[in-house]
Amino acid sequence: MATLYIIATPIGNLGDMTFRAVETLKTVDLVACEDTRRTLKLLTHFGIRARLLSCRAVNEASASRKVIAALDERKTVAYCSDAGTPAISDPGAILVRSAAAAGHTVIPLPGASALASLVSIAGGADKSVVFEGFLSPKDGRRKSRLKALLETGAAFVLYESPFRIRKLLADIVELDHERYVCVGREMTKVHEEYLRGSASEIAEVLGERTDIRGEFSVFVSGHDANSAN
Repeated sequence: MATLYIIATPIGNLGDMTFRAVETLKTVDLVACEDTRRTLKLLTHFGIRARLLSCRAVNEASASRKVIAALDERKTVAYCSDAGTPAISDPGAILVRSAAAAGHTVIPLPGASALASLVSIAGGADKSVVFEGFLSPKDGRRKSRLKALLETGAAFVLYESPFRIRKLLADIVELDHERYVCVGREMTKVHEEYLRGSASEIAEVLGERTDIRGEFSVFVSGHDANSAN
């Protein structure tokens, strides 16, 4: 059987690409990826030439069959999502299950992850951290899920766009204004920023800004860890 490598790629700073990832991408027969244009730029930066195959959320099932066919021919394949670690709020899980079910070896190449990066600098004191990713953009569903998460007692991590980050913080304030949060913006990039404090404090800071840009990651502490503030 052949090997499928699941490769983490930088979430912003290209210097976060691992040596092992670069060397592996140089040797595989096929690189499946979420967006061929973005992956081509990454490969070009490191002087890598490779055959690319689109494998994104809307076509992951059909693309997985093509990857399995290549693995069945004993070709080595790598998979990269646009940024960070595949299958964490990104495609990849269907491909991994399909390859493993077909008897092929699936190997992770760890690296950049917005989830792990944020938790490492959040200053939380929680034993359990739930990864939720993106909540529903619909107000009712978002608030309902937030309430359930807050009531678990565990810390959790969310991803959010610049267009909805203030709504998200306002919802948290409404449900528990004292809850400790750490917000990461544009992580690892030139304008990266981290805000720490109570939900109401961070909501006030963002509320005063006239222009909000970048992607956001949000750490929310468990209800027994507010002393981390």
